Amino acid sequence: MADSSLSLQSPADRALHQRRIRRLLALGSGLLVVLGICWAVFFAYNGDWGIVALDAVLVSTGLAIWRLTQRNRTRLAFYLLVGVIFVVICGISLVLDVPSAAAPRSAHFFLLVVAFSSLIFLKDDPSGLQHWVAGVCFAAFVVLASTTWGLNPAWVLPDSVRVVGTWVNAVCAIAGMYGQIYIMLNDVMDVSALEVDLRKAVERQELFLVYQPQVTSAGQVLGAEALLRWQHPQRGLVSPADFIGLAEQTGLIVPIGLMALRTACKQLVHWAEHEEMQHLTLSVNVSAQQFRQTDFVAQVQRILAQSGVRVQRLKLELTESLLVHDMDDVVRKMTELRALGVGFSLDDFGTGYSSLSYLKRLPLDQLKIDQSFVRDVLTDTNDVAIARTVINLGKSLGFTVIAEGVETPGQRDFLMENGCHFFQGYLFSKPLPAHQFQAFVMDSGLPVVAPGLNG
Repeated sequence: MADSSLSLQSPADRALHQRRIRRLLALGSGLLVVLGICWAVFFAYNGDWGIVALDAVLVSTGLAIWRLTQRNRTRLAFYLLVGVIFVVICGISLVLDVPSAAAPRSAHFFLLVVAFSSLIFLKDDPSGLQHWVAGVCFAAFVVLASTTWGLNPAWVLPDSVRVVGTWVNAVCAIAGMYGQIYIMLNDVMDVSALEVDLRKAVERQELFLVYQPQVTSAGQVLGAEALLRWQHPQRGLVSPADFIGLAEQTGLIVPIGLMALRTACKQLVHWAEHEEMQHLTLSVNVSAQQFRQTDFVAQVQRILAQSGVRVQRLKLELTESLLVHDMDDVVRKMTELRALGVGFSLDDFGTGYSSLSYLKRLPLDQLKIDQSFVRDVLTDTNDVAIARTVINLGKSLGFTVIAEGVETPGQRDFLMENGCHFFQGYLFSKPLPAHQFQAFVMDSGLPVVAPGLNG
């Protein structure tokens, strides 16, 4: 699947989470810069240059976090944010901000902001790191809030300064918590509104298919993959990453998937009317939720019969996430559909639940090298090994192997050198509306070839 489509592998919550953490990092870097500058000016006026240097570290960290976020290195930015704030806050609390009868300790308030941020940022971390980070921050907060211990009384700031600092720190910490809650609520409201719009989109038929060509190394067109798009009346073209996962969560993926299959079959019937296009195949993504419907095979049979499509030209593209539940049911349904002439392609192979034991049981025609392995195949030795393994495995099992996400001549040449000769990606063409795809095929100047030979 060279593009987000009917697949659990491109959920809307992934895009939502990315947007959320970027906002959180922007909030954190902004707080560091503003607080650092304000306190630097204050302590510079009072001649406390050691503290000014500490504030300069905060400002520099804030700017570094902002820069890393802009470069999409959000994980490194978050670790930098958490590490610096934790060390600086604990240090200030134990050295400069030791409580007295006139002024309580207040610097440790920011540990709550960090703890809450970690629960949001690392919510999908499989190692449970978010609980460790939050736990350490909460524990440090409790210790600092419950004790009056400090390292050296001579280093403690005067109460006149700390009284002001108590107000500033409390206001800023509350602002940080409010900002995080606001971001979360905003996202929830956005998702709720998008869900309402998506339900209307299904009724209004705002969803449509585009077609990304699949070609050989000689430029011959094998077929295409059908990819879902949504033309929203106000938002414009909505990214599949923003609505496919939502469709999965709400169950709308089932009617959407059936619509996509009907449209694809009609398109194949139309192509069959043209001699130059009658041998094209069309791959349609099927979500795990859709495939698990008890009457899925009957649904496909009805669509095939109603459309009059040449069944051999249709491929159903499955993802590995489908294979973790009830393998016997998966094999049974695939076998029944294969008996009708429907082909099968396994997408995202190697990204999640790979097992050689299931490959020999599945009636597959095609393996796809996931674009995540193709992207860095010229620079990452692990991706090189994985790509070669998939190609050799596919050949040995008699499957066609196609590489998706091919964007550069270098990637194509590497894949060809290692025995893969079928491609899909922006190097050849972006996903196209039906009429533009037909023009692409006609303009290719080479005969269309039917797939089946393993590259």
